[in-house]
Order: sequence, then C-alpha cells, then structure tokens
Amino acid sequence: MRVSRACKKDANQNDIVAALIAIGCTVADTSMAGDGFPDLVVGIAGTNLLLEVKDEAQPPSKQRLTTDQQLFHSQWKGPIYVVNSVDQAIRIVNRVRRVGRTITTAR
Repeated sequence: MRVSRACKKDANQNDIVAALIAIGCTVADTSMAGDGFPDLVVGIAGTNLLLEVKDEAQPPSKQRLTTDQQLFHSQWKGPIYVVNSVDQAIRIVNRVRRVGRTITTAR
C-alpha cells in the first residue's frame, strides 16, 4: 500500500469554492484525498467536474502539478481542469452550462 504525502490546500481554494457555490454548483473538497486526486469535485448541470486548484499568487514553479498529480491526470479517463483563479473556475463552469457536458482542454 502506498503512503501519500501530506496534502495542503492552496490559499485561493476557499474563495473558488465559495464562488462556485454562489453560482449554483455543489462542491466537494477532496484536497485531502491524496495520491494526486484533484482538489474539488464540482456538480453542475448534471455533470461532475474535477478541478485541481493552483494558487495564482505563487510563482509558476509552485503552480506545477506534483508527480502524483501528473500520474493521476495521465491515467484518468476524463477531463481534469487546472484552475488558478475564481474567474477561471467560473468560466469553465459557464462553458459546461452552455454546452451541457464537459469540455476538453489541454492540461
């Protein structure tokens, strides 16, 4: 059995969660799941989104995916969105609302 390193929440995660709830999403904080699993599971328009939160206030080197996150993203058979701001998270949710399904983006 593999042991995960300690998980920590990015400083902007609570703001992102609050903003998503305010626009009608359901949000599960999964940041403590470990093993590279994304920070948030967001429900909107009959669709679940996986969001990995990175803090835009940090330098780019601190916003990179960890080795565990890279592995998880590469093996997951659905989209995972990496967001670093409230605006970016809301844009993704609004695009999903418009098309009624998940959208493909580069990771």
